[in-house]
Amino acid sequence: MNAENYRKTNYNHPFIEQRADPYILHAPDGSFYFTASVPAYDKIVLRHSRTLEGLASAKEHTVWTKHESGIMSIHIWAPELHFLNGGWYIYFAGGDRDDVWAIRPYVLKCEGSDPMKDSWTEMGMLKRADDFCFNDFSLDMTVFEHRGHLYTIWAEKVNQGKKISSLYIAELESPTVMKTAQVLLTTPDYDWERVDFWVNEGPAVVKTEDRIFVTFSASATGACYCMGMLSIDADAEILDPHAWKKERMPVLQTSEEHGLYGPGHNTFFTDENGNLVTSYHARQYDEIIGDPLYDINRHTYLMDVPFEGGRPVFRYENNR
Repeated sequence: MNAENYRKTNYNHPFIEQRADPYILHAPDGSFYFTASVPAYDKIVLRHSRTLEGLASAKEHTVWTKHESGIMSIHIWAPELHFLNGGWYIYFAGGDRDDVWAIRPYVLKCEGSDPMKDSWTEMGMLKRADDFCFNDFSLDMTVFEHRGHLYTIWAEKVNQGKKISSLYIAELESPTVMKTAQVLLTTPDYDWERVDFWVNEGPAVVKTEDRIFVTFSASATGACYCMGMLSIDADAEILDPHAWKKERMPVLQTSEEHGLYGPGHNTFFTDENGNLVTSYHARQYDEIIGDPLYDINRHTYLMDVPFEGGRPVFRYENNR
């Protein structure tokens, strides 16, 4: 099915068109923020609304633009807005025009209390006292808090020869400084994680009182793109990879019945009524000309996420 002849269904109406890697934050003041990768991969944008639905029509504000050369000059991907330790931070990935796949994670810090209006300062990559650095393709950094500790999870290709994208986790000392060494959290083990490319990326975190869940995206960015899930007991050692359980099958994948292809790179938040919602991107067709990475029609969708048997459940029937 191509872009000119896709099948419309009740489920494939985008929330925001042509915005991939969506991130929605329900802020402490009750309002909502939205950011995502833009098709040109050249800037970071924010939307703000007092209501969730208002994000769809909210004016988009550019808070940062790529460099003309050097680091952060190409492939500006997957920004996330976080309110941490009383301040606003944006985590994103960027490449170097002279080495376009030298993707690294970077941090911006807001110099005021209003992320839409106040200026942002480049903080560089996360730092560590022992001179740790990201030596290879690294992206999709997210941050979460658990029982007074900050943690970060990101995707990184560290293998020699065939590059394999895996997820790593570390504790943070502050929003811009790592406290511990990285720990391998998951690597592509199953067939659905190894289509065209061996990939685990795009982590997103949701917690209950008893358990922490991490969803992630797998395989190449076409119709084979899908979502998997890990979980861990809330009382377990977060940095112990053996304490995490990985689901054998994807939790969300392409559905021709629903007219959605290559779902992935989600995030979790609650709506005005406290209901858990996920945003994710997908396409309405599967015939892509050229590299799927540069196809502009990955749209943002919203899905209500109920819990059944103590775990989140993802169904296209719950799309908003």
